[in-house]
Amino acid sequence: MGIQTKESQSNLTPEDARKILIEGNWRFVHNLKLQRDLHEQVVATSHGQFPFAVVLSCIDSRVPTELIFDQGIGHLFCVRVAGNIVNEDVLGSMEYACKVAGSKIVVVLGHTQCGAVKAACEHVKMGNITKLLGKIQPAVDFIRKGEEQLEEAAMEEVAVQNVKLSIDRIRKESPILVEMESAGKIEIVGALYDVSSGVVRFFDQVKVKTSLV
Repeated sequence: MGIQTKESQSNLTPEDARKILIEGNWRFVHNLKLQRDLHEQVVATSHGQFPFAVVLSCIDSRVPTELIFDQGIGHLFCVRVAGNIVNEDVLGSMEYACKVAGSKIVVVLGHTQCGAVKAACEHVKMGNITKLLGKIQPAVDFIRKGEEQLEEAAMEEVAVQNVKLSIDRIRKESPILVEMESAGKIEIVGALYDVSSGVVRFFDQVKVKTSLV
């Protein structure tokens, strides 16, 4: 994908947007990233932006959103917060991305070995981190049975559940996004990034044939 324009954005469906992300991740995993003139993209986007997707992900330095989806300047709205949690500021950002700026897909992207998830599982209390981790606690409670200590595999289940609960919160607290999703104008979907392999797995992903295989 070169320069993202209003026309190219408007011609995309939510399914197209997801396919672009899947193909971009395939290129990233296989080290076949597209050659882009980033300076040209800087100049072109100085007059306006038309990203096709908004991705809510963690602040983890191992999860650079544009890189793992092999996208350039002006292609993605990237919302990053520890534990990829949802609050009113995140919701407002997503609503702007979709309703105002025309993005076609909302991706809530969790990842393996998430420090915020681990801290929530271990009931860390520290300044403002405490409130943030409180938003992950429902996912911990869903996975934890009794007072048991969670093993690493269970913590990964918490990461997945945390994404699902974030999506539930988006649908519960954003009438704008729910209406757009119901009308087929956008897709709201969860995914998990594997920090060991670089692979992004969409939770309801079906076999999508890319142009590269």
